[in-house]
Amino acid sequence: MAGGLQAWFKSEVLAHEAMLMRFLARAWPRRSDLADLRQEIYVRVYEAALNARPMAPKAFLFAVARNVMTDRRRRERIVSIQSSGENDFSNDLIEEKTPERWVGAQQEFARLARAFDRLPTRCREVVWMRRVQDLPQKEIAERLGISEKSVEYQISTGSRLLAQYMQQPEADSTDSHQETTVIKSRT
Repeated sequence: MAGGLQAWFKSEVLAHEAMLMRFLARAWPRRSDLADLRQEIYVRVYEAALNARPMAPKAFLFAVARNVMTDRRRRERIVSIQSSGENDFSNDLIEEKTPERWVGAQQEFARLARAFDRLPTRCREVVWMRRVQDLPQKEIAERLGISEKSVEYQISTGSRLLAQYMQQPEADSTDSHQETTVIKSRT
């Protein structure tokens, strides 16, 4: 069975790799993620084919590709390092960037920096490498000597904690020691 599945995968899925990579290059903003995306797509297609082979493999491959990109975008939106997201094309004119708005943006950035400083050390390091340096999970795992699952867990935990902090009113900063203690005990 596995040999037949592998032969099917090579002939029906891998045959479209060049087309898939062109599609991903047009649709995904960061070229450094393309190999990771392709691998995740292949894994999902292969796992689905273990249960039942799709009737239209090429269409299924590209549907999975769209779903993987949608999932990644959704995960990235949980906590955006930038206050207004990469694809937020504001209708604001440059003249409308008032000093008040500039100060507000600076305050929001400072608040994000404080939230980032509150993360546990390993979590902060992993989130920085993935979200700011834009390194693939595999490379982060290799650099830190941890598993890719650990990297994924740290990114998820860090994103959740950053979101929680950013949703709190600014006056809640007195609870930072208690929250840090709780965070350390969970990791």
